[in-house]
Amino acid sequence: MSKGSNNRRSFIKQSSIAAAGFFIVPRHVIGKGYTAPSDKLNIAAIGAGGKGTSDLFNAYNNGVNNVVAFADVDWNSCAESAKRFPNAKKYRDFRVMLEKSGKDIDAVTISTPDHFHAYAALACMEMGKHVYVQKPLTHNIAEARKLTETARKYKVVTQMGNQGSSNPAQKVAMDWFDKGLIGTVHTANIWTDRPVWPQGIPVPKDKPALPESMSAADWDIWLGPASYVDYNPLYHPFKWRGWWNFGTGALGDIGCHTIDSPFRILGLGYPTEVECNVGAVFIKDWTPEYIPEVCPPTSHVQIKFPATKKNKSEMKMIWMDGGIRPMHPDLIPANEPISNDGGQNGIILHGTKGLMTIGMYGNDPKIYLNTGEKIQMPAADPNGPKELPEFGHQISWTEACKAGFNSNAHKALTSSFDYSGPMTETVLMGNLAIRSYMLKSKNEKGDIDFHGRMKLLWDGINMKITNFDEANQFVSRDYRSGWELK
Repeated sequence: MSKGSNNRRSFIKQSSIAAAGFFIVPRHVIGKGYTAPSDKLNIAAIGAGGKGTSDLFNAYNNGVNNVVAFADVDWNSCAESAKRFPNAKKYRDFRVMLEKSGKDIDAVTISTPDHFHAYAALACMEMGKHVYVQKPLTHNIAEARKLTETARKYKVVTQMGNQGSSNPAQKVAMDWFDKGLIGTVHTANIWTDRPVWPQGIPVPKDKPALPESMSAADWDIWLGPASYVDYNPLYHPFKWRGWWNFGTGALGDIGCHTIDSPFRILGLGYPTEVECNVGAVFIKDWTPEYIPEVCPPTSHVQIKFPATKKNKSEMKMIWMDGGIRPMHPDLIPANEPISNDGGQNGIILHGTKGLMTIGMYGNDPKIYLNTGEKIQMPAADPNGPKELPEFGHQISWTEACKAGFNSNAHKALTSSFDYSGPMTETVLMGNLAIRSYMLKSKNEKGDIDFHGRMKLLWDGINMKITNFDEANQFVSRDYRSGWELK
């Protein structure tokens, strides 16, 4: 390994030097428009297909940084990344990648199915690697808490992939609220048209052959911490989102994009209670299907929060998915959609002086005041600066990695684990309620009793439901042998 290579890694990892603004080979010394080798971050990816394709490419930032390696169990899915980065070392098993190429890696993007996030991120952080992890941060609440604490322990720079948190429009919405324009918020409506993949369906019984691009060993790695099941195209690719073994349903897929806005704007922390109801599936008359392995086709969740420094009132957050959405508020004219995508996904903050609507990824905030006045952002200047891909969410993370842990660039990140960890816990609190709602047993008469259908009281600091202990099994999960978290 060259002396220059050692110096570059030392630069990236020593936050005290980086935070002071010292560069080993400053750009201005070499020439305008040239990126010095010492300024480049060496990036690897775990999961380089699907969303991982854009995560890796955006972090690469048109050559500002290096892509040195990536790992993916299905090389068909990551064909685009392989084409873009032909010199990157390619691995099936990310553990082998870290073992063989770890010395050359500074930071890692993790864009796997939800069940794999925590295992991969912990392995990287324990090696001192900075991490960018797709949303939701983890598969369960205990994992989110673990990742938040581990990032602080190893002093690594982190970011969750809810790119809308870097949307400048989010800052506009925050400023409007901070100025008191809509008053104190008592209710937040949040909804989505997801799932747009199969949910509420029976567990597949057939055992099709693995695709040619995967071996049995690859499938075993794909399963990782999850309970063993045979391969099925209803799991991989994409459709894993609807199965509790791997995914986190509509809430996990979209909640970190939409719950982000009220969580950030109102300065929310741990909720105090949660309750829900879910849509039933009927294949036989009068007999709802009972399929605890699969996420429901639709859900309705209410989460309550105490007053905060920013919002001096208790408030309730009402989540709806599966195409169910709130009714049209009176303050919004009847001929206007309630969100900027025709009403399919959105957020409404109901305040004492009016309401604020916000679109997906924090886009297009609007205020409708009780006086009848409407406030909205001015139209974008077509001659203004070109918008960065995904609001620069990955780019800002790479620059913070170079500046170092606890640097100003790190503190300015919009979704480091200090923020996104607690926010993800709130998202996954809804899933805890949904899974508790589906618990069943037989009562004294031999009839089926869905005994978890109640309001659940939450002790956020201790991560515990205090009035129904059986629900606490969903705070964490059982891990497959050999894949337990440290």
